[in-house]
Amino acid sequence: MRLRVTAPKTIQQCTIGLPPSKSIANRVLILSALNGIEPTKVLRQPLGDLCDDIRVVAEMLLRDDDTVDVCAAGTAMRFGTAYLAVTAGTRTITGTQRLQERPIGILVDALRSLGATIDYVGKDGFPPLRITGNQALRGGSLTMNGGVSSQFISALLMIAPTMQEGLTLKLEGQLVSTPYLYITMELMRQFGATVEWTDERTIKVAHGYNCNRSADAITIEADWTAASYWYEIASIANLQPSAFHLQSLVMDSIQGDKVCDRIFQLLHEQQTKQEPFVYNFEDCPDLVQTLVVTCCMNAVPFHFTGLRTLRIKETDRISALQTELAKMGFVLEATDDSLAWDGTQTPQQPSFSIATYHDHRMAMAFAPCAIRLGEITIEDPDVVSKSYPTYWSDLEKIGFQLCSIS
Repeated sequence: MRLRVTAPKTIQQCTIGLPPSKSIANRVLILSALNGIEPTKVLRQPLGDLCDDIRVVAEMLLRDDDTVDVCAAGTAMRFGTAYLAVTAGTRTITGTQRLQERPIGILVDALRSLGATIDYVGKDGFPPLRITGNQALRGGSLTMNGGVSSQFISALLMIAPTMQEGLTLKLEGQLVSTPYLYITMELMRQFGATVEWTDERTIKVAHGYNCNRSADAITIEADWTAASYWYEIASIANLQPSAFHLQSLVMDSIQGDKVCDRIFQLLHEQQTKQEPFVYNFEDCPDLVQTLVVTCCMNAVPFHFTGLRTLRIKETDRISALQTELAKMGFVLEATDDSLAWDGTQTPQQPSFSIATYHDHRMAMAFAPCAIRLGEITIEDPDVVSKSYPTYWSDLEKIGFQLCSIS
């Protein structure tokens, strides 16, 4: 199915109920389960109302199926692998074909070195995995490359208090997405763990959780990455972000993507200058698609770096952005770590639709282009359910017209 998105005649200013933060919710679910708190009591809403990525983690924790299918949820695969390694029983964890192409060997090797029993069902280094849980992993000291997915590191940190010796984790190389590590560590502390940086490269986690929290005391903020699409809409429409009241959005958030507020301020200032907008997205890679599309729509040349993790997301996001923006006449130059546009535009294709590559962020980043183009067609629009199920109905609230095309 495709969805034709037509720009509003007038954008209505209204209140938008953002989804809960995936980053916080998925960590809270794992931490709750490790501390004997039922996930549904933490979420306070039916599983069917949640985005796919949060629902999949909750279902994994609630069910005792022999095979756990996390679908396309990379977070569930990484966090689930560590969680199952310290949970009684033997289970297989798997996902979509794309997820089975995303490497997990570094996490598996780390868990094995700490005493976990994990076997590859298919290709070494990739899901599916057969895991036999051990509720008393040895723990101890471990050295890892800090340039890998921060979710590998977060997965290890959250289970570390269950290990007999706790965990001393030494990180080598360049650290990426460090704000996500700070989220993990802060939430662990809220659940009674002792976790700290002993130096700029070493995290130490003591044995044992000392949790005295009830489910009612646990709150989950609104998602800052979801908020970024409203900043994008405001920017393209030449409105202030305050045009929309984004419910439950915490300005002093523990989420790294709260930096989107500052980035859009910088972008607004840059629009009056001649030189390209330069930014390093190493700590906030999920904002890249939003900002790349916004810059193109606002005719702001850019040079963005810190993108190397984008090649192994839901799709190769660098390649996907190049392909889809080329349909509109924007030719982007790419390396493994950067994307740039010089501000020139060639004629756009006479008729095109935006492929989403099973990637929710492609759909949500490109839909606001309708404001500039009049209308745009998005393929596989239901992909937004991965993180923001009400995205399309929220667009209708402010005046966008939507029409399904078979």
